Amino acid sequence: MVRRPRSRTGVTELDQAIEALVEQAGLDDNQDLYLEMLTSVLRMGRERTDRGDVKIINSALKELRNAFTVFAPYADVPKCAVFGSARTAEDTEAYRMAREVGRHLADAGWMVMTGGGPGIMTAVVEGAGPEASFGVSIVLPFEPGGSQHAALFDGKNINFRYFFSRKLTLTKESSGYVVFPGGFGTLDETMELLTLMQTGKAPPSPVVLFEPPGDAYWRSWRHYVEVELLDAGLISPVDLDMVYITSDPGDAVAYVRNFYRVFHSIRHVGNRLYIRLNIDISDEAIATLNAEFGDLLTSGSIERAEAAAVEVADGDVPDLPRLRLRFNNAAHGRLHLMVQRLGELV
Repeated sequence: MVRRPRSRTGVTELDQAIEALVEQAGLDDNQDLYLEMLTSVLRMGRERTDRGDVKIINSALKELRNAFTVFAPYADVPKCAVFGSARTAEDTEAYRMAREVGRHLADAGWMVMTGGGPGIMTAVVEGAGPEASFGVSIVLPFEPGGSQHAALFDGKNINFRYFFSRKLTLTKESSGYVVFPGGFGTLDETMELLTLMQTGKAPPSPVVLFEPPGDAYWRSWRHYVEVELLDAGLISPVDLDMVYITSDPGDAVAYVRNFYRVFHSIRHVGNRLYIRLNIDISDEAIATLNAEFGDLLTSGSIERAEAAAVEVADGDVPDLPRLRLRFNNAAHGRLHLMVQRLGELV
């Protein structure tokens, strides 16, 4: 399928020069997107974009390209991001539990992703081992990290200047999340993750809020959310079902793994949502989904489907079984529940 770029400079000579450059570079795959990126760069220059703004684009592009290159060899290995405080001491129960979570994940064939710093982040890597760990670092003037901890990751450490590109990488590459108690940074990452899932900007994923034995950190957080947000109608009750609180490392990892027992991924195609499955489910299970989650539909029913034409063209796991539905885009919390229900129906 030949795709044409949607963005042009409007100057025939420049557009032809961009096309010639892409052809000369031998960029056969995704040629339309490379044309658009080069077009955007030239348009910024012709619009006399402020140098500070150009620096942001330049740094972010280089950081993301580097991150994609580092992660590419491990694309088929599931990864779990683990958040938590850089200030957690080694002699605490939280540190010991984080090490156990890392070990359980590695034993289950998962890799771990951390912020690349000390505290909880180092504990997780100690448990998983350097060969199963990624560091997605941002160097702060008042926290140790970055190059100081690069040796922990067997060459799989990436340094970011901007939080937004770092967060994008963590979300893009992660299939699950385990969050330990932490400060503003941990809460920021957690709330942004839940916002992305609530609004459909991130796919349904397992989110474990890990509370070390004897600690009430996440139960206190949930109480605040229930009293100040839920009771005021600022969120829906189903939004709280996107998180799972536990104090057991084995239970935390089991929850992450079981989320994908049946579910593989989703993709929106036009006005339909395709749910790709690791294993097929019975007609009776589909009937149960329709009975319990009919509110997810704008019309029609949840049904079996073949891969959409665009999925086949993109090589987007076209051989996996699928469900298809006309999805109510205001119901992402319920979609998260349906994904969990899939695992219970097999």
